[in-house]
Amino acid sequence: MSETHVSSNAAQAVASGNPETSFRVAALQMVSTPDRERNLAEAERLIAEAAADGAQLVLLPEYFCFMGFKDTDKLAVREAYQDGPIQRFLADAARRHKVWVIGGTLAITAPEASRVLNTTLVFDPQGNEAARYDKIHLFSFEKGEESFDEARTICPGGEVRTFEAPFGRVGLSVCYDLRFPELYRRMGDCALIVVPSAFTYTTGRAHWEMLLRARAVENQCYVLAAAQGGKHENGRRTWGHSMLIDPWGEIVAVRDEGAGVVIGDLERARIDEVRQSLPAWRHRVLS
Repeated sequence: MSETHVSSNAAQAVASGNPETSFRVAALQMVSTPDRERNLAEAERLIAEAAADGAQLVLLPEYFCFMGFKDTDKLAVREAYQDGPIQRFLADAARRHKVWVIGGTLAITAPEASRVLNTTLVFDPQGNEAARYDKIHLFSFEKGEESFDEARTICPGGEVRTFEAPFGRVGLSVCYDLRFPELYRRMGDCALIVVPSAFTYTTGRAHWEMLLRARAVENQCYVLAAAQGGKHENGRRTWGHSMLIDPWGEIVAVRDEGAGVVIGDLERARIDEVRQSLPAWRHRVLS
């Protein structure tokens, strides 16, 4: 079942029936390290850069705060829900820069001591938590020397989550979720879907762009994807290519590799134009 959260400011826009017609968003690309404090300092730098360029919402990548040398390292930096330095950082950054902050993912304590939840937290410009999403689909991949199995250290979430922002509904997903279109259908009518990610170089080169563009075309909405992008200190290489895609599947902005900001505007008129000329959203029969 989908659950929608509405902040006070967004609620006013939704209730009035007049969502903002243009809204600037930014995807922050990082090359995160095993040093939490260094990662938070880099995230702060990028949030400040995006806010200075007019961004009203910023999206951090998956694992923005920590990428350890081995999977179990994340257990050492897990936080109890609503208590911990990473969560305080996200709330403070949103309040300080007066922007919506979607906090990529961080490790939140799970019922099992040997695993965590891979959690996205959303904070409004007042620093209040607006939504939480626990990653549902857990990545596994075997090819040559590459081997991944997130289920060893992560518990899957079980709820589809969205929240209302001033420009409309935002659907929350994380990385491997991108391969499961049924998740996005259950979000309902979104103006924006976000995808914080840490795609591997191999899978990203093969499928990243086509999957992102497919989700935008299928749902006739914007897609904002913030990725890890580069060679990490733990030896892992991630694909990067953080991007903003419009409802027709066109790439508005992209960054190939390296830390930086990808910024662009969401235009309600563009969503309306696409849906009027090709009314696939209204033609849906199966759910």
